[in-house]
Parts: sequence; C-alpha cells; structure tokens
Amino acid sequence: MKSENLTLPNAEKLGLLSNLSTMVNAGLTLAEAVESLLEDSVGNLKQVLTGIQAEITQGKPLHAALSKYPRIFDPVTVAIIKAAEESGTIDVVLKDVKNTVKKDIEFSDKIRSALTYPAVILVVFFGVLILLLTFVIPKISEVFLRLRVQLPLPTRILMALSDLILHYTVPTLLVLVGTIALLILLYKKQRKLFTNTLLNLPYISSIARQIDLTRFSRSMYLLLISAIPLYSALELTQAVAFKREVREAIARAREYVGGGKRLADGLRGQKTIPSLMVKIIEVGERSGSLDKSMEDLSEYFDYQVTTTLQYMMTLLEPIILVLVGVVVGGMMMAIIAPIYNLIGQVGEFH
Repeated sequence: MKSENLTLPNAEKLGLLSNLSTMVNAGLTLAEAVESLLEDSVGNLKQVLTGIQAEITQGKPLHAALSKYPRIFDPVTVAIIKAAEESGTIDVVLKDVKNTVKKDIEFSDKIRSALTYPAVILVVFFGVLILLLTFVIPKISEVFLRLRVQLPLPTRILMALSDLILHYTVPTLLVLVGTIALLILLYKKQRKLFTNTLLNLPYISSIARQIDLTRFSRSMYLLLISAIPLYSALELTQAVAFKREVREAIARAREYVGGGKRLADGLRGQKTIPSLMVKIIEVGERSGSLDKSMEDLSEYFDYQVTTTLQYMMTLLEPIILVLVGVVVGGMMMAIIAPIYNLIGQVGEFH
C-alpha cells in the first residue's frame, strides 16, 4: 500500500507518539527509538516505522518522514515537529504532541459514544423487522389466504414485503447491495456536498461549529507554544475545520494578521465566532499569553461539545424509542387486527 494511503488506529498512533516521546526523553536518538519500536511492530505500523527509518537513515528530518503519511500525521503535527527540530526541542514537543493527540482521541471518543446508542437501537429495530417479515408474517399469511378474508391495506403491504424477501431473496439482495454501492460511490464522488448538507442541518450545524472551534483552538495552542508565527499557524489550522463558515472566518482572521492587525480584530463581528472567544483572545494578545488563551478556549469548547451531546442524547433516546415503538406496534396491529375481525365474525355467526 502507498504511504499516502496508509492509516493507523487511534490507539496505535497514540502508542507510536507516546513511545517515541518516552525514548527520546530517555536519551535515545530518533534512529535508535524507531529501530527499537520496529522490533515489536506489525501490519501498517511496521510499514510506517520502516518508511520513517528509511527516511531518517538517508539523513532526512523526522517531519519530512512523517509528511509521507498524510492520513496519519496532519499538517499541523508535521509543522510542529518541523519547528521543534529546527529549534532543537524535539523531546519537549513530542510530549506535547502526544498529549494533544490523546485529547483529540478522547474528544473523538466522546462523539462516537454519543452516536453509539442510536446506532444500536436502529440495528435492533431492523433485526426485529427482518424477523417479523421472514418468520412471523409468512405463517400468519398462510392462515389468512386459506380463510380468504378481506385484509386491510397495512396487512397486505406487510405480506407483499414478506413474499418479496422470501421468494425473491437474490434479486432483493442484489438491489439492496446495488443501492448501497451507488450511495457509497456518490458519497465518494460528492463527499463535500454530502458533508456540507449534513453539517448544515439545524441541530448538527451548532455541534459541528463547536467541534471546529475546539479543534481550531487546540491546534492553535500547540502551534503557538512551538513558536510557529501566528500567520502560519492560522494558515495551517484552516484545514482542521469541517464547516466552510469556520474556514472562511479563520481565513479572514489570517488576512487581518497579515495586514498587521490583531487576531481578535479579524475574528470580531463574525457570526460563527462567539463573542466570548473574541474577548478571551483579545485579553491573551494584550497580555502576551495567546497560547494560554487558546488552551483555555479548547478546554471550554470541549466541555461545551460534551454537554451539548449529552443533552442531545437525553432528548434523542426517548424519541427514538417512541418512533421504534410506533413502527413495531403498527406492524403488530396490522397482524392482530384481521385476527380480531375473524374472531368477531365467528362470534356473530354463533
């Protein structure tokens, strides 16, 4: 696999940076640290370490080796390590990068865990739906067909779906697989369109903006403590934002900084940037502690995202349960209603 396509699980990426940081801080050279890590590595991690070792052996710096793996090491990380190598503080910066990656992983895990419950409920729902259509409905259908009774529309629809799945299994699977493949293809071709549509949905838009501001402020903190100029830091952090509005806000702020103005002036008046953020950045610029202000902002937005997700899940859980209950209950009523009608007809006959 080409180096630009290689990926690593979060745990392996964190382990790689953590071990490098520990070994370099213990006095080992980068070459010795990489060689030591190679002994126990397997899979993609071994390929990455082998590539890094080859680059270092040729006399290239670590940041150049890491830049060969863009899906593992983002431009912000590469720029920070480059600055550290030029200033001779690679041991300190590796530790900072490790801690930041750890925070990013914890942040991503919070988002993933918030989405797990709805996903599990939907999987269970579709499992129950398939069970009903393949086992329950066919047996009841036989009874209804023998009795030749007039069935309501919902019951006939369920029987038709069940018959389609049981008697046309292969064509149904082919259509389903083809539809999924087409959607995946469309997503790959029009990823930006799909992403923008999703991120502009009412409630998701607010959460996505908070996530972008968290990633922006955390990246800015790491870049600034690595002594990377503010203008360059803003250019690098544009890539960490998902929403177009946030990227445009960062770009505008970069133009202001390039023109000799303050960062706070470039961010002020933009709808996507909270006034509290502008005030904290302004204080940081005046006191010469902008990096600390960015760290405080990243922690604040991290808390905001966590709280918002918890609130959203608190609302979403009962809504999902009610919707699933209504659909399953409607299906059961479509099955039970004709049976009750039959019992009523038998009672009238007697």
